[in-house]
Amino acid sequence: MDWGAFLLDLLKIIGGLIVGVIIGFFIARKVMKKQLAENPPINEKMIKAMMSGMGRTPSQKQVNQMMKSMKKYM
Repeated sequence: MDWGAFLLDLLKIIGGLIVGVIIGFFIARKVMKKQLAENPPINEKMIKAMMSGMGRTPSQKQVNQMMKSMKKYM
């Protein structure tokens, strides 16, 4: 058995796996950002429902403040 060829093949496999993981990470990150931009996790309707569920009727100003604070953390 030729150890030099074996080690070279092993390095190629490990290198390919590392490159694949890096490329997969960036592709998944791009897809997730696109999905979050198209379908935000919370919208004004959900905020109004949440606040009215707590027993208060929110004004549009309060809803806008909540949306602004949500977008700041996204």
